[in-house]
Amino acid sequence: MSTAPATHRTAVPSWTVGDVLVHRVDEVPLPAATGAWLLPAATPDLVAGQHWLRPHFADHEGTLRIDSHSFAFTVGGLRVLVDTGIGNGKERANPAWHDLRTDFLRRLTAAGFPPDSVDLVILTHLHADHVGWNTRAVNGEWVPTFRNARYLTSRTEREFWAGYDMEEARRQMFRDSVIPVEEAGLLDLVDVPAEGVEAVPGLRLIPTPGHTPGHLAVELTSRGQKALVTGDCVHHPVQFAHPAVGACVDIDPQRSEATRRELLGSLAGTDTLVLGTRFAPPTAGRVVVHEDAYRLAPVPARDSRAARNLR
Repeated sequence: MSTAPATHRTAVPSWTVGDVLVHRVDEVPLPAATGAWLLPAATPDLVAGQHWLRPHFADHEGTLRIDSHSFAFTVGGLRVLVDTGIGNGKERANPAWHDLRTDFLRRLTAAGFPPDSVDLVILTHLHADHVGWNTRAVNGEWVPTFRNARYLTSRTEREFWAGYDMEEARRQMFRDSVIPVEEAGLLDLVDVPAEGVEAVPGLRLIPTPGHTPGHLAVELTSRGQKALVTGDCVHHPVQFAHPAVGACVDIDPQRSEATRRELLGSLAGTDTLVLGTRFAPPTAGRVVVHEDAYRLAPVPARDSRAARNLR
């Protein structure tokens, strides 16, 4: 069993995008071995060649730092959560994800988003480390955590997995974290054209396929300012400098690289705030041209809440 330390005074890292305050809701830092497994081409020598990655995104030995967290904000009158992390008490093949006991829901509540207040859950894709808090155990059953919310993902994504020959670990994930939401009638499937689609005013779903066929990024706009939540089309800032570095779990590696190059190229030199779903703190920044590719210029978070006693 993996356990995160309990906390009574929970920091809420946040960024301002126009009138919207975007909160990072921390779940757990992932083990040091995660980077080498997930991004095998990101060797210590390759990482060491990008000095800007240190100290935040990699250590001096070239080990990548990777986190699990979600983003919560209010836009278009709706209280939104993007991705739901790994979850507690889930049976997982990956030891770093198995039977966690974290205080994620306390942190979400500290950000001002108690579970019953959430209106919309956007799932960038249907991997185990992005859907885990879709459900929680109640009296031995997996029930939707956000019972008053609509859960939204790409129709392409759900239909792909419906026809996929899943291994048992993935079937288990669908049984405990996806199917209960479907059976409760809370999952909405959205057709996402190449130009994207507006989910609610100020919130746009952008197709970023490759990691999975229906993978989405999420674009937030308020008062002329923009932010983009990456999901897993970019796992780590080292991929800004080396877009050819792919994840071992990419369904279509070539398309994943092409998507990453196109996305980074469209963001370079703009004021769009990039919020990395797996980026260690400081988590957010802007894409700037660097050498023959890009780098992330970090934008530190602020604590949006005077420390709140959650006892």
